[in-house]
Amino acid sequence: MTTTTEKYVGQSILRREDAALITGQGTFVDGIAMPGALHLTVLRSPLAHARITSVDLSAALALPGVVAAFTGADLASEFAIGLPCGWPVTEDIKIPEHPPLAVDEVNHVGDGVAVVLAVDAATAEDALGLIEVEYEALPAVFDVEAALEPGAPLVHEGLGTNHCYTWPLATGDVDAAFAEADVVVEGRYLQQRVLPSPMEPRAVLVSPDPVGGGFTIYSSTQVPHFLRDIGAMVVGMPDSKLRVIAPDVGGGFGAKLNVYAEEALALALARRMKKPVRWTETRSDHHVATTHGRGQVQRMAVAATREGKILGMKVDLLADMGAYLQLLTPGIAVFGAFTYCGLYDFGSYSFTCRGVFTNLTPTDAYRGAGRSEAAYAHERIMDDLARELGMDAAEVRLINLHPKFLENRTVPSGVMYDSGDYEPCMREAMRLVDYDAVRAEQKQRREAGDAVQIGIGIGNFTESGGLSPSKVAAGVRLQSGGWEAATVRMLVSGKVEVVTGTSPHGQGHETAWSQIAADALGVHPDDVEVLHGDTAVAPFGRDTYGSRSLPVGGVSVHMAAHKVVDKARTIAAHLLEASEDDLSFDNGRFTVGGTDAGITIQEVAMAAYLADNLPEGMEPLLTAENAFDPPNFTWPFGTHICVMEVDTETGFSKIRRFVAVDDCGHVVNPEIVAGQLHGGIAQGIGQAMFEEATFDADGNPTTATLADYQFAAASDLPHIELGSTVTPSPTNPMGVKGIGESGAIGSSPAVVNAVIDAVAHLGVTHVDMPATPQRVWRSIQEARG
Repeated sequence: MTTTTEKYVGQSILRREDAALITGQGTFVDGIAMPGALHLTVLRSPLAHARITSVDLSAALALPGVVAAFTGADLASEFAIGLPCGWPVTEDIKIPEHPPLAVDEVNHVGDGVAVVLAVDAATAEDALGLIEVEYEALPAVFDVEAALEPGAPLVHEGLGTNHCYTWPLATGDVDAAFAEADVVVEGRYLQQRVLPSPMEPRAVLVSPDPVGGGFTIYSSTQVPHFLRDIGAMVVGMPDSKLRVIAPDVGGGFGAKLNVYAEEALALALARRMKKPVRWTETRSDHHVATTHGRGQVQRMAVAATREGKILGMKVDLLADMGAYLQLLTPGIAVFGAFTYCGLYDFGSYSFTCRGVFTNLTPTDAYRGAGRSEAAYAHERIMDDLARELGMDAAEVRLINLHPKFLENRTVPSGVMYDSGDYEPCMREAMRLVDYDAVRAEQKQRREAGDAVQIGIGIGNFTESGGLSPSKVAAGVRLQSGGWEAATVRMLVSGKVEVVTGTSPHGQGHETAWSQIAADALGVHPDDVEVLHGDTAVAPFGRDTYGSRSLPVGGVSVHMAAHKVVDKARTIAAHLLEASEDDLSFDNGRFTVGGTDAGITIQEVAMAAYLADNLPEGMEPLLTAENAFDPPNFTWPFGTHICVMEVDTETGFSKIRRFVAVDDCGHVVNPEIVAGQLHGGIAQGIGQAMFEEATFDADGNPTTATLADYQFAAASDLPHIELGSTVTPSPTNPMGVKGIGESGAIGSSPAVVNAVIDAVAHLGVTHVDMPATPQRVWRSIQEARG
């Protein structure tokens, strides 16, 4: 082994994960061979709300190859509890029972009614068509505003209401701010439901251990530790009997941050049948049985002076829960409460969120959860305020930005941001897009009456990344710790093992964590192996979501590696017969000051392994564990600017330029950051222009397949120009903030603001997402009268 003089953090090292993935050598749940496994399929309700009056399985059971079939009543005794909600945001929140398989009543199209186990997937799917179910249709409601009207159909009659909870927050004297204001601007903005649609659908394979009595669950999940703990609770077994493995996971976007009915069913049926059971989601399953993203009606108001200085803000949300509360459903909208004030400095703020049940698929986390919705609303109303005052949209934002701060600063929502320097970030984005030149071209096109107009849209944002502090989580009633665990071991060979509690699904943890450990230990990243996604290998962890992996999990690796160095220093001093204070450590070697005497950390690792010459009381082995629970969230921020061309005769919109300047503190791997931003921006553009889960009058999805649900294709996306500033976070020793969700947060408001700005001179002041050509054209026609 030799040490290296290179430093790896900050370098764009190629992702070590990619070679297997791009050559088809990845390991995904559906590709894991398991001889004798039974294939599970779920019969789903075609009605949004109905009583189940009878289920006849006889024809399905008679089909050759079918091993078993069950109703919800047949399996009720297999479950100790229903699927739990892990974020009951208020004491009086209403939480309906959520059995993994419906027993008496279905509450949305796609609710599971019966299951089939067969020798192969095709037979199991054929058997579903032979099950006869009789329903008694019940009234249903699909709109959050209509659901709160007197006399509205009740999603759960036993609750007596469709109101799930009300969560308030207020700082300062909001009423006084609005009374003193020269101008008050109000807006109503919609966050349409979107379908997460990762490249790899959900999948689960459960294998029983006939000797030990335990089970191994292979799942395409973001949260193997959550699945182990909650899965054990649902089926009523010790968590020590469950091992969860998340192999290669082909994207998650929040949809795989959950414990689903199919995972509980597969586990219960593997236990009952004493055989492996597997289930793989179809795209049709995904559109009705996997959680949807977003789903909010946002009412917002700002009070300001004539000069554009904001005095106060009011936010009133209706958040669509869907028919049940999944793991985090109630908390998603509440999570955004702290960022509706954005990057802007003012005195008074109020926020109220009401959760509402509807007869639709449950909502839950989707990339940028809560913060994306917040950024969209505050950036839309900043443009509305600028139009009301006759000011430039950038000017209004610049005069309201917080001044530079490098330590915690309390913001209007009452929380403390960790650090921020917003104006240089925004001005850099304006410089890259050549803001003044675009405005000049816009003026010229308007004066010429050009059929194709251009608009410029700004998306400023900050987000509560690094989802972590356990005390803060408890304060908002999130039933989960926010720490993250890591173990770093130097082996007898001098190589390094890193065990992390984070569980990647495309983020590049193996590469980035090897860079972090390599720099701390003075070795090459190729000498570092990163182990993850297996609760037997990494028994402790809080997994991956909320832009937390690097600022919590990666920092924990950093801290564990430095603990290894500290122990190695003590052993090295003993071996060199020197004082620890006289030792320097550089490039993997301890050296006695003023001499050539030294020893490599690999030699120390060997000495720790042999253990025959260690300091008195020193334990053998060169290994360290760390659990990091940060003192605050991190708050990455940025400015995204979109230049849009809009054909006023057809409503067709095309992005001409897209610039994103982001600040995520210190960067470990710039290429990984760029990849995360590209993906997030593509998703934000998708929501802004193309994506929407829609339903007919009976609650049937009208975007039930990918033939109906439109994504942004490569041809729809512009070249994305990236820039950055660096404002280190004081919450952790690496000064990192996280970047996984930022692209999806800043892009949507930039795109929609650009569309509206292109046709604002025609009288258009509002377009809902997705800004389709038809919707834009209609807005132009309505503005013209």
